Amino acid sequence: MRSSRRPSFLTAVFLVGAPALAQTSAPNDLSWMCRDVPAAVGAVEEVALPVGTSPRAITVGPDLQLWFTEGSGKIGRLSRSGEVTEFPLPTRSAGPQQLVPALDGNLWFTESSVSRVGRITPQGEVTEFPLPSRGSAPTGITSDLDGHVWFTELTGNRIGRMSWSGELTEFSLPSGSQPRAITLGLDGRVWFTEQGTNKVAAMAEEGTLSEYDVPTPRSGLAGIAVGLDGAVWFTEQLGNKVGRVTREGLVTEYDVPTPGSGPLALSLGPDGNLWFVESLANQVARITRDGVITEFAIPTVDSVPAGIVFAPPGPLCLDAHLWFTEFGGDKLGKVRALPVPSR
Repeated sequence: MRSSRRPSFLTAVFLVGAPALAQTSAPNDLSWMCRDVPAAVGAVEEVALPVGTSPRAITVGPDLQLWFTEGSGKIGRLSRSGEVTEFPLPTRSAGPQQLVPALDGNLWFTESSVSRVGRITPQGEVTEFPLPSRGSAPTGITSDLDGHVWFTELTGNRIGRMSWSGELTEFSLPSGSQPRAITLGLDGRVWFTEQGTNKVAAMAEEGTLSEYDVPTPRSGLAGIAVGLDGAVWFTEQLGNKVGRVTREGLVTEYDVPTPGSGPLALSLGPDGNLWFVESLANQVARITRDGVITEFAIPTVDSVPAGIVFAPPGPLCLDAHLWFTEFGGDKLGKVRALPVPSR
């Protein structure tokens, strides 16, 4: 086994392209962007899904198409041509939560209601792996380059590691931790939010745990993602803030301008900034490395945005958008992060 883990598939994609875009010496040179119709930064387009879909998490698959979990108990896919395909899960009322691509060429996801981890091929073939403890509520999930996916057990109070063949290792956490979202840091550790103890934590491959207190009490820690600055960023759903923690554990918090916005998932964008959804304010927002937050309205009222991810790249170019889910609106949304050359 390698001595350290490296970034997951999605992080690896950004490590190739985004740093050059975010730190280019010629910021007005957008030749590397995919051409598109003119639109302002923050402009939102929406794609309707079948009624009752209730899309939750979203990611880019190994096939470079958009994949998302559905509250209806399915996994959905949106092709480049706009075709929506839904794949029912073998277990009814599975409660699919987060999903992530892995380098085995498949996507992996959590089924919180039935305590299982699932795998789906690009062709839609699903395999489910039951966890030893019923009621463990697997929620967040991430992948590494060493043949594993890592996931949180919200009520099981553990971090799980599963090989691509289904071999499971579990690491217990301090009582009441309630781990929620998880990501792979640039330091080779998995980082996750502990909503029960109000901490952000990091775990090394052998299970060594480091925890860092969040200053705002009962902040409702939610999403987590890695920034280009090497720090880990997270959202505080109840505290109405976005936080940043360094590898050394230094935590900084930034207030979201709209009160009670309910910030949830966040993702690195093609502009090098972090973008996040505001589940209770019907907005998607951008935060710079300096903590400056700009908010953009979503056209559909009460859309309840839930997940967000950078757009799949085009042929030899980078897409200027991020995609997000609208749990209450049965739609996927697309927000412009950068100006682009006209078609």
